[in-house]
This record gives sequence, C-alpha cells and structure tokens, in this order.
Amino acid sequence: MLHSRDPWHWSAGGSLTILIEGPGVLKSSQVQQLQKLVGSQHVLHEREDLWVYGHDATALLRHLPAAVVSPGSAQEVAALLQFANQEGLKLVPRGSGTGLSGGSIALEQAVVMSLLRLNRILEVDRANMTASVEPGVITAQLHQAVEAQGLFYPPDPGSMKICTVGGNVAENAGGLRGLKYGVTRDYVMGLEVVLPEGQLMWTGSKCPKDVAGYDLKQLLVGSEGTLGIFTRVLVKLLPKPKAKRTLLAVFPSMEAAAATVAAIIAAPIIPATLEFLDQITLRCVEDFAHIGLPRDAGAILLMESDGHPEVARSEAEEMGDLARKHGATQVTLAQSEEEGVKLAAARRMAFPALARMRPTTVLEDVSVPRSRLVEMVQAVRRIAESSGLMIGTFGHAGDGNLHPTILLDERDADEVRRMEGAFEQICQSALELGGTLTGEHGVGLLKRDFLERFSDPGALEMMRRFRAVMDPRQVLNPGKMFQNRPRREGQLPVHPGQCQPLLEGLRP
Repeated sequence: MLHSRDPWHWSAGGSLTILIEGPGVLKSSQVQQLQKLVGSQHVLHEREDLWVYGHDATALLRHLPAAVVSPGSAQEVAALLQFANQEGLKLVPRGSGTGLSGGSIALEQAVVMSLLRLNRILEVDRANMTASVEPGVITAQLHQAVEAQGLFYPPDPGSMKICTVGGNVAENAGGLRGLKYGVTRDYVMGLEVVLPEGQLMWTGSKCPKDVAGYDLKQLLVGSEGTLGIFTRVLVKLLPKPKAKRTLLAVFPSMEAAAATVAAIIAAPIIPATLEFLDQITLRCVEDFAHIGLPRDAGAILLMESDGHPEVARSEAEEMGDLARKHGATQVTLAQSEEEGVKLAAARRMAFPALARMRPTTVLEDVSVPRSRLVEMVQAVRRIAESSGLMIGTFGHAGDGNLHPTILLDERDADEVRRMEGAFEQICQSALELGGTLTGEHGVGLLKRDFLERFSDPGALEMMRRFRAVMDPRQVLNPGKMFQNRPRREGQLPVHPGQCQPLLEGLRP
C-alpha cells in the first residue's frame, strides 16, 4: 500500500497525476546546521516561503520541499552534500525553475538547493574562445557578455532570458539554432562538479582535442541533477556571425511547409534556424500579437541564415525561392536585423500565445526523423480530434523536434483524463515513427514511466547501476529519470477532485 504522503501516481495509461503535498519537517538541529553552513538568510523552511519552489514550468506537477538552501560557493555545495549524506537528507539542485519535465521538483521530503547565488561569469577567454561561468548565470547574460567581445555562444533555449547555464547543462537544452549549431552538450568543454557524497571534481579542459580517459563531462551533461551538482561550466565559443538574414514563409498546408524543409536540406542548405507553427498555433499567435499573419494559413516557417554577409544573403534568397516553389503564398525577407527580430517574434511567441487560451498548458517534447515530420503532425491532429482537446503544435522543423501543446483546465477531471491519454498517444506515435520520447526537455518526473517502458532493458539497467555507484545513498534528485528502488504497490487518487481533502490544510 502506498503511504498517503507519497506525492505521485502513474495512472494505468502511463500519464502523470500529481498530488499537492505539504513540506517535510526538518529537525531543528538540521535547520540550524544548514544555517551554519550557508548563513541563516540563505535557508528557507517556513511553508509560506516554500510555495514558489514547489513547482517548475511543468503543468500539474507540484510538491513542496522540506527547505530551500542557497549556497554561495562550491565548498558550500560540497559541505551541504556531506551533511545530507550524514543526516539521510535528499537534495534537489535547481536553477530558475524553467524546466518542463518536473526535474527540479522535490520528492521524498527533499531539500531544494538553489544555485542562483552562483551567478558569476568568471572568464571570457578570447584567445581560446571559451567562457567559464558559474551555474546560476542566466543564459542570455552569457550571450551578451561574449557577443560584446565578438564571440558567439549558440545554444538558445526558448527561455534563455530567464533560464540558467547550469540548468541548460543538466537538461542538455537545445533551442532554435539546434539544426546548424547543435545543443548544449556540443559546447561543454569542462565541468566542476560536486559528486553525491560531497567530493569536488573537475573534468575536461580548454583543449579542443582531449581524449584522456573516459569523457565524464559528456555523461554528466543531461544527467538532470542525478549524478552531481555543477559549480563551474567551461563552454566553447565561436566567432560571432558577421550577418544574419531572416525570412517568414506562409503555406496553405503543413505538408507544403514540410516539403520546403526537405528541399532546403537537399539543396543543401543548413539554416541557422528552421522553425514551424501549425495553424492552431499560428492563429493563437496572431490573436495574441496582431503581427499580420493570415489566420487561414496552414502553417508558417521561420528561416534564418547566418555567416558571411554574401553567404547569408544568397542562402536566404534560395530558401525564399524554394518556399515559393513548394507553395508558399507569402514570403517576407527581413531587410534589417531589427526587422528580423520582429519576424522571429512569431515563433518565440508560440508558447505564451497558446498558454493564454486555457488555464493549463501541457507542453510535449518529442522528436522524429525530419522525414517523418508531416506524419507526426498528422498523428497529433488525429489525437486532438479523438480526444476532443485543443492541441497546437510548433517546433524545430529542421531537426524533427516537435512541441505539441495540450490546452485544458486541470480542475476538469474529464479533461485531465483525456489529456493523459493524448499525452501517451503522442509519445507512442513518435516512437512508432522512429523517434524519441524527448528532444530537449529531459525525462525528469514527467516521462519517467515512458523511459522505463520503452528503453532497452540492458541500457536501462546500466543506467541504474551507474547511478547506484555514483550515489549509493540516493541523495541527489530522488525519483527522477527512473526509479532506483522497486515500486510499492497500491493506489492513490487519480483525479484532482479526489485530492481535495489533502489540499484544504495546505492552502495559505
């Protein structure tokens, strides 16, 4: 039988229903020791102070931590982990809380470790084209700092104005420039990390070629806070592109947009950005921003080329010609960088425009081979029709990474049930098309069950073994990515209405 305080339950369909639970209670001696380690002003343990840390950007996942600690150095991080091992406490590292898989939610009465105080850009090394930063640095601030010196850090997640570099590394975040430039993993050259038992370790170097031993940094990137806590990140930089040209193309159908994507890649052109919005998302963006998009269009593509001015210009012109050849009814080429930003706004507004339509927004993240993109979009349409839910789809057309966005009201138990079914069907459809469960948002809590069900058993067992060796006491980020311990049996309430008695005493 599950304990009544267990915070989560996977329904038979595989989707997640979360109970809202109050914080665990730390001993007064434990609170005092935490205060001694980082300073009393950097420890939160009263319930009213913990609400903001009880969720990330993932809908339906909420669970209050036992406390929040904010270390100010790598040494304090190490001391906190050593203390956690001694006391049997659990720790969950957290940046800005922009994650979309529940990765920073504190299960098992865990203590959240906020890394926002570690927010210094330590070095921008022009000679070696690297930057060394602490994990709490905001990604957009890193962009600004290196671009001021004529350099370029490509990863650009949609939340880059508020997300942190440490969170990007933990989730292996992507972004709009992923097709040409890759994801965060491609730019991490070194990591300072505190291991689960409190040891401080450095791996990597400024050398472009470094094959001395196992590439531990690549294992740590994307580990979602389960193998260690980053305290310093060394990233590779590139020369800043001399020019960028931006186009927005409007199509009568998603099929025509996809044919254009295929033609661009075959040209061959690798754009800096190749993004799409389906009709539902397009209409929401236009209703939200009034930027002049035709509401009856089937899809739009945002395309960007960068590099040498002549190359950027010629590639942009060729992409525009290919779009027209494959049925684009309108192609707008930005005549300046400022105009390019305005055109790109349509894509960057996709999520907020959809989110304003209903109280609850469940943002999916699946990837398929780009040759199967149209099939995946069609599958999402069928799922929307059969479930009776509004689902808008946008994403990275160039690399096959889609973000079907399910809109509902979590107070409606029937809508939650239908959302759970749609969520699973989207995941299954992606896998049937040769895709993957997540392209850039991570597994976290949201897709843990799917990883266990659909991963190769040998690979999953190897991951479990490695995590057990690294963290024998299961101190770091418990319950994320996959289960370390056998699951207990029993039932929890499935629908929010059944949880009301538990919630009444938790409201401030």
